[in-house]
Amino acid sequence: MNSQFSEASRFDMLADTIRVLIGDDHRIVREGLKQILADAPDVTVVAEAQRGDEVLAQVRALGGHDGIDLVLLDVAMPGIDGLDVLQRLRKEHPHLPVLMLSTYPEKQYAVRCIRLGACGYLNKSADPDDMLLAVRKCAGGGRYLTPATAEALAAAVGSAHAQAGPEALSHREHQVYRLLTQGLTVSEIGAQLHLAPNTVSTYRARILEKTGAKNDVELALYAERHRSGA
Repeated sequence: MNSQFSEASRFDMLADTIRVLIGDDHRIVREGLKQILADAPDVTVVAEAQRGDEVLAQVRALGGHDGIDLVLLDVAMPGIDGLDVLQRLRKEHPHLPVLMLSTYPEKQYAVRCIRLGACGYLNKSADPDDMLLAVRKCAGGGRYLTPATAEALAAAVGSAHAQAGPEALSHREHQVYRLLTQGLTVSEIGAQLHLAPNTVSTYRARILEKTGAKNDVELALYAERHRSGA
């Protein structure tokens, strides 16, 4: 009797546990996230991945929402970009919440992530209590918006007919923009995004036109201004 009760109790605990997959290319970040989540009795990490394609493979292997309750996903993933992974997950597993993580401030990526279907956006330096709150809220079917994210969304709505800054870029343009401002060459970007160099050059020309930058140096300065809010 006691044994049966114990088994039933363990089953109930597992059924109530939030099962999380962590996707981040930095091991130290994954370990830090696992440590934060390990302190919560209602959260367990069932899988981790360091590349975008690995995230997709893990989700499929675990049966999507049947085996995972939430994906914690880094914006900047090697291989398949985190935003591309987000789009694919929303298409293949529309009921699986995805909480985006980044070192970038909310004004740079939060609006883009929310528009692509993320349940929330959180900076990696967030307080552990906020991290757990975001995980629980998103896994429960809600959205987690920090005050900075809410402000960014409000600003985006207010400028919907007159977009400016990085938000004016398309998804692919923004990917190329981010890599250009990290100092990658056209060839390196093409290899990472699986695009022909000529295609990357076309995107680069569009980015320069939309941002008003004349070259990569001015583009880097432009990116820095938008990071600092200047």
